[in-house]
Amino acid sequence: MSARAWACAGLVVVVAIVLTIVLWPRSATPSTSARVESIASELRCPDCESQSIAQSSTPTARAARADIRRRIEAGQSDADIRQAYIDKFGESILWKPESGGIGILVWGLPVAALILGGAGLAFALARWRREPRLHATDADERLVEQQRAAE
Repeated sequence: MSARAWACAGLVVVVAIVLTIVLWPRSATPSTSARVESIASELRCPDCESQSIAQSSTPTARAARADIRRRIEAGQSDADIRQAYIDKFGESILWKPESGGIGILVWGLPVAALILGGAGLAFALARWRREPRLHATDADERLVEQQRAAE
């Protein structure tokens, strides 16, 4: 067997192992810590707002993570916990806005602005390209030479 064949066989084995690890079924119920991390990563930190509750180390974020853990241990669903935070802080607590209602505006307006801006730029460039280019005729150049000589 040549070196190239061994390399291909090795590559096939590595790909098969990676696919097996990635596609292997996981347990049906995630751990409490995994649920806390998942929910906390979906909520914006009320103090810093540039980080999720999972990323932030502020006292408010630590308290929120502890509250999420207590709610999970009390048997609340992930949706109930998210809704409790939405009720307390408003829609702005969500790291990713909902896909309905005002969330459509939050996600849709920037996209619409980019599309309209790109279309406007393409239209302007096409229009500039269609405008005729003006070239000086021999008579124009003679007239300019006469004016320069007169000065």
